[in-house]
Amino acid sequence: MKKSLIALAVLAASGVAMAQSSVTLYGVADLGLVKSQGISAQMSGSGVMNNGTSRLGVRGVEDLGGGLKASFNFEHGLNMENGAGNLSGGQMWSRAAWLALQGGFGRFQMGRTLTPSFYGVAAWELTGTANYSAVGNQFAFAGVGPRDSSVFQYTTPTMGGFSGTLGYIMKPDNGGNAKYDLNAIYANGPLAAALSYNKVNGAKGNFALGGAYDFGSFKLAGSWQDPAGVAKGFTIGGSVPVGAFALTLDIARDTGFKDTDLLIEAKYALSKRTFAYAAYYKDGDKKLVTGAKNHLGLGVRHNF
Repeated sequence: MKKSLIALAVLAASGVAMAQSSVTLYGVADLGLVKSQGISAQMSGSGVMNNGTSRLGVRGVEDLGGGLKASFNFEHGLNMENGAGNLSGGQMWSRAAWLALQGGFGRFQMGRTLTPSFYGVAAWELTGTANYSAVGNQFAFAGVGPRDSSVFQYTTPTMGGFSGTLGYIMKPDNGGNAKYDLNAIYANGPLAAALSYNKVNGAKGNFALGGAYDFGSFKLAGSWQDPAGVAKGFTIGGSVPVGAFALTLDIARDTGFKDTDLLIEAKYALSKRTFAYAAYYKDGDKKLVTGAKNHLGLGVRHNF
C-alpha cells in the first residue's frame, strides 16, 4: 500500500512537470510537379515552384514561473523527392536553432533564426512567403536572405496591434562587420502593415514598407521596396477566397532594372492542414533569378 502511494505521488509530480513544459514535433511535407521553360517536366521537392520547403522541427517551452518562460526551436529542411537534406545555410538544423526567454517584458532570443526583416514582409505578403513568392524572388525579403546566424534578438510585447523586433549580430560573428535588422509591425483586424530595415556596417541599408487590407470578399496588398544597389520598386496584388478555394495575383516591379515579375496562384484547402496548389510564375526578362522565364507548378502541401 505504501509503495502504491509513493508511485501515485511520483506520477502526480510528473503530471505537474508535464503541464509546465512541452516539446512538440512538427513539420511540412511538400511535393509537386514543375515545368519550367526549356526544361522537361519533373518532380520537385525543394524548388522555386514548391509552395514551401519540406521540414522537420522540434520546439519546446517551459514555464519558469512568475510569467517567465524558456523556449527553443530546432528545424531541419529536407527534400521529399529523394530524402536529402535541404541545408538553408550549409548545415544540419540550418532552418532554425535558437533559445529564448520571454515574459511580460517581451522576448529575448539567441541563435539562428528568421530575420526581423523577413517577419516584417510576412506580415502582409499574400502567399504566406511561398517559394514562388513574387515579392521574395524579386526583392529577396527586404534585400537579404530570410535567415541569420549568431543573432541576439528582442521582440516587444504586442500593444494595441503594434510590435517591433530588433536583431543584432556582433562584428566577429559577421565577417568583421556588425549587422542590425529590425521591423515595426501593426496587425489588428483587417489591416496589417510593416516596416523592415536591415544594414551591415559599412554598406547601404535595405528597406521595405508594405501593407495589406482584408475586405472580407477580397484582400489587397502592396509595398515599396528599396534594397541596396540599383534595385528598387513596388509590389501590388490581390487575393480572392471562394469557400475552400483562393486565387491570388501578385506583381513585383523593379523600377531600377525595369523588370517585372508576375505570379498567379490557386489553392484549394483539402483540410485545415492540407491544401493543393497550382502556380504560374513569370520571371522578368531583365533580372532573371529563378533560372527560367516561365514556370508552372502543381503540388500538395501537408502541415503537421
